[in-house]
Amino acid sequence: MHRQFLCCAATVCAILLGWINVSQADVKLPAIFTDHMVLQQGQKNRVWGQAAAGEKVTVSIGTQQHAATADAAGKWMVTLDPLPVSRDPATLTIKGNNTVTISDVLVGEVWICSGQSNMQWSVNQANDPDLERLTANYPQIRLISVPQVGTQEPQDDFNGSWSVCSGDTVGDFSAVGYFFGRQLHKTLGVPIGLIDNAWGGSACEAWVRRDLLASKPEYGPLLERWAAIEQQATDPAVLAKYEADLAAWRKAAQEARAAGKQPPRQPQAPGAQLTGNHRPANIYNGVLKPTIGYGIRGAIWYQGESNAGRAYQYRDLFPLMIQSWRDEWQQGDFPFYYVQLADYLAEKPEPGDSAWAELREAQTMTMSKLPNTGQAVIIDIGEGKDIHPKNKLDVGKRLARWALAKDYGISIAHRSPEYASMTKNGNKVTLTFDHVGSGFRPFDVQECRGFAMAGEDKKWVWAEGKVTGPNTIEVWSDAVKDPVAVRYGWADNPVVNVYSNDGLPLTPFRTDDWKGVTADAK
Repeated sequence: MHRQFLCCAATVCAILLGWINVSQADVKLPAIFTDHMVLQQGQKNRVWGQAAAGEKVTVSIGTQQHAATADAAGKWMVTLDPLPVSRDPATLTIKGNNTVTISDVLVGEVWICSGQSNMQWSVNQANDPDLERLTANYPQIRLISVPQVGTQEPQDDFNGSWSVCSGDTVGDFSAVGYFFGRQLHKTLGVPIGLIDNAWGGSACEAWVRRDLLASKPEYGPLLERWAAIEQQATDPAVLAKYEADLAAWRKAAQEARAAGKQPPRQPQAPGAQLTGNHRPANIYNGVLKPTIGYGIRGAIWYQGESNAGRAYQYRDLFPLMIQSWRDEWQQGDFPFYYVQLADYLAEKPEPGDSAWAELREAQTMTMSKLPNTGQAVIIDIGEGKDIHPKNKLDVGKRLARWALAKDYGISIAHRSPEYASMTKNGNKVTLTFDHVGSGFRPFDVQECRGFAMAGEDKKWVWAEGKVTGPNTIEVWSDAVKDPVAVRYGWADNPVVNVYSNDGLPLTPFRTDDWKGVTADAK
């Protein structure tokens, strides 16, 4: 009987071990591949996942079938042949030791929606969320959001799934992303897939691989600061001080509550920043990496507020980030359209320097550094009292103009007027601009507002301006007899009113290259 019991036990163990081995061999796909997904039309699309080492995996959709063998780490990947636009749901089937079926797959246009809080800002937080939800019945727009995970370890997957756009699903999605995608869908009539991975407050360097930053000496001070923070997180003396501060805080908080007062702020743990949105490479590893390689048309981006204090550094950091994404996606120079910072903070009575203006300048420079980039200027729709302006509809539309014009062959105004050159005539300066279209239209009044002028003394005064031709504006000030430089919209929150006749605001600029307030910030 004892032997019989042992035999039964051995049999049960064998069955359990066999079940475990089968379970471990199951074909699995990351969350970017789920029901309701959208595949990018007109190009090859990669599909990847996990299986047992050496397991043969076949992937089929429509008449296509492709096979791969999982490597020693259990990873496999196949590449689908280009698919035409399809509004009819298809099924993506993956077979190995088990079968995974992904249903309701459409083929259309896929865009990444990325950046910090102004991209993360949801439909529920934008203007008229109740009306937007009532009209958000777009079954061929599909949405997926990537959770905010900050880590130095590259991630292969995330918790999430695609959903069909509706009044029930759109409220928590990126407002800029939704309005952008909705405009594309209504204009092109094709399915749209939107991947939202924005993280409020994030710094640009958190979206870039750490080894890339380390390979460039200019980012040495930035990485050194973070090395010190990382060391402190495990320093016994620092940890002991934190524990003492925490104990003192608990006592003070208890006394404050007993007295009916507001408790003091809890001290921050030494390692709190290590999983945050400023640490170099944190967001790249935890948020972006799991989606790299998924077939996309391009990306839209709204970020820069967190880097405004290091605007000169952003001149190179932002293009580095864009190029690194393109290099890893292996889809060539895919379109990358971004939002220039809106007007924000108090209006200044006199012209002068501005870190936010320098960040906007760095953003504008990016178009001359990298191909297939475009800037949506929104210097006219910010809110001085709120870093998160609620008008996200116009932001999405101005981004959509770039995509419609550059990627979908639609003849539509998309680029804001930009400074080209200046000519001095006595105490007046004639400015010439590119990308004006049919001409300028000052808003509200005839005169052009938002200009400042300076002589060799570098003392800025407000200047008057008037349109003198289809692409020229004359600027002068009685206080400057010999002008050498002109600026427009050069402030945190400038008062400006110059638009093209197409309704696109003039891009803030300066004609000088005098040292800015963020020039030495590292």
